[in-house]
Amino acid sequence: MGKARVTAIGTYVPEKRLTNPDLEQMVDTSDEWIVKRTGIKERRIGRPDEQTSDLCIAAVEDLMHRYDKHVEDVDMILVATSTPDFPFPSVASIIQNKLGIKASGAMDLSAACAGFVSALHTAHGFVASGLHKKVLVIGADSLSKITDYTDRNTCVLFGDGAGAVLVEADAASDSFLGAYVGSDGSAAQHVYRLGLSSNVNDIELQDTPYLVQNGREVFRWVVRNIPKTITTLLERAEMQMKQVDWFVPHSANLRLIEPISEKLDYS
Repeated sequence: MGKARVTAIGTYVPEKRLTNPDLEQMVDTSDEWIVKRTGIKERRIGRPDEQTSDLCIAAVEDLMHRYDKHVEDVDMILVATSTPDFPFPSVASIIQNKLGIKASGAMDLSAACAGFVSALHTAHGFVASGLHKKVLVIGADSLSKITDYTDRNTCVLFGDGAGAVLVEADAASDSFLGAYVGSDGSAAQHVYRLGLSSNVNDIELQDTPYLVQNGREVFRWVVRNIPKTITTLLERAEMQMKQVDWFVPHSANLRLIEPISEKLDYS
């Protein structure tokens, strides 16, 4: 296997800020309640005419500006999103066209909260195997467009934004020390948005166009499984938690991150 390295990073968040005091005017909640349970003080909200592909392109433009990079020679685009502009064509293909990337494959990945790391894992495999030389990986969502702003349990959590990285071949160094990928479809009924079906695991789902989440069950699953997953990852990489300088989990909310850190004895 060859080596692959993250060579550039870009980000974008929309200008509009939805603060906790704003939400106090919309649902039965308070700034104190939200901060205590989630650690969140504000979330960014895209314009009505600002789609996920727009967020992606802005993140890539930030990447190019920060690192003086060009993307015309990218040979694969991977976009992780749960809120594509369309079921098809893919967001990745829209980006390919708008950025003028000629000789590139383009595909979307749907893995919800695990989307970006799944796309990054895939990019590493593409580059390390020699299938591709320069992969553009983007994680982006316009979750405000599928959030029910009458449901205080979900509307306090979600916002919009995008992050982009370039993964390139590098014979001298490797950014990827280890990986562990898993899944558990048995809990699918606890966080979903309806598609062509309204039944999963023989359970009839709530009929709504919005994102639905059973926060209590998601919390239990995460705290039970994620520390074990991280421990397995560290073992595969032949590392210990005390060697980790930065622990950057999916930032669902502080109430989830804290018990994971405690179980790993990481602070």
